[in-house]
Amino acid sequence: MKFVTLVSMIAALGGLLFGFDTAVVSGAIGFMQDRFELNEVQVGWAVSSLIIGCIFGAGFSGVLSDRFGRKKVLIAAAILFIIGSLGSAIPDTFTGYIIARIIGGIGIGITSTLCPLYNAEIAPAKYRGRLVALNQFATVTGIFLVYFINSGIAGWGDDAWDIASAWRWMFGIGVLPGVLFFILLFFVPESPRWLIKQGRSLDALNILLRIHGEEAAKQEVLDIKQSFAQENGSMKQLFSPGLRIALIVGVVLAVLQQVTGINAVMYYAPEIFKTMGAGTNSSLVQTILIGFVNFAFTIVAIWLIDKVGRKALLLIGSSLMTICLAVIGIAFQTGHTTGPLVLVFLLIYVASFAISLGPVVWVIMSEIFPNRIRGKATAIASMALWLADYIVSQSFPPMLASAGPAITFWLFGVMSLITFVFTWRVVPETKGKSLEEIESLWSAK
Repeated sequence: MKFVTLVSMIAALGGLLFGFDTAVVSGAIGFMQDRFELNEVQVGWAVSSLIIGCIFGAGFSGVLSDRFGRKKVLIAAAILFIIGSLGSAIPDTFTGYIIARIIGGIGIGITSTLCPLYNAEIAPAKYRGRLVALNQFATVTGIFLVYFINSGIAGWGDDAWDIASAWRWMFGIGVLPGVLFFILLFFVPESPRWLIKQGRSLDALNILLRIHGEEAAKQEVLDIKQSFAQENGSMKQLFSPGLRIALIVGVVLAVLQQVTGINAVMYYAPEIFKTMGAGTNSSLVQTILIGFVNFAFTIVAIWLIDKVGRKALLLIGSSLMTICLAVIGIAFQTGHTTGPLVLVFLLIYVASFAISLGPVVWVIMSEIFPNRIRGKATAIASMALWLADYIVSQSFPPMLASAGPAITFWLFGVMSLITFVFTWRVVPETKGKSLEEIESLWSAK
């Protein structure tokens, strides 16, 4: 467990980049809006341009990782992230910023898909949930850290300095975790399942011996080989009876994770608090509180996911999210937003997401598809997730301005209710099953 945990932690650093790059814009966007004189649509584009890159990165990650291996493609993703962070910090034009964010987004799309997939392929079944969820823990750690970083940088100078330079430092400091991830990736092994797919069973066995011990490692090699023998590697296989349900579960859960509104809250938290009457400093402090709750309850999820199970956490979280979003909408509708009510229910909403859709969706996406086409299938689900994220982040500012916060949060609440019903009726429990056992589960349907 020491070996596999260390390897999983290094791979999960991709989640740290994911969290950092998606949340850093929350502190920078207000200053950028003044610097480049952005309208509401441009504000949405400044946030969601990263996600365009993520869609492409996720879409190509499966094909590339199936051909070149998980490790090499993750190294390339780290390089793209570093280029994107530097490029976002130095432009004098809004267009230059957008190009850099898209480049960085390609790297994030790759890591968001392959890091949990890699951890799922290397982890023992008994601990796979928590080891894959390490990626989400790293993501929320990145979000939490960046809120502190943004708040600290914003305090370095006056308002004029913030508009001219603060946002540049916020983006540029992302180079540091990018370089760390790049270096550490050279110390992790390749995925044993990918190695077996390439006919390198002995190399895979040497890795599995360090994870399972001799007898279990040899049995796992045989199980993996047998699963490959039963697959043809064609994408048509995903649309066959049984596996079609796996594709529906992966894609629908990926979309629901985003359309329930979490990234609208994360990206625009300071601006949401400003609509409630908070000043710039106060809104950044409240945003840090959201980051802390997200961080703390993700730790709870890691502790629970292999004990309680994936499905139970999804049901608990989505039901609480539905209630919280309904109350927040009522508060905005009735004008009761100046007290602690909205903040309290926003925190409960974030906590509910952190124990459920946040980590669990990535775990399920990484474990429900067959070995031979796992990379491509996970890429499809991940691409759907990022496409939904783009739609939400691009539409949130104009929706907030036109429909108002009450309607906006109620719409997110309806999506949370749909998540509860879909999970209850369609999503199976995968706790404690090996990847090959999960594959057999779909084949039996």
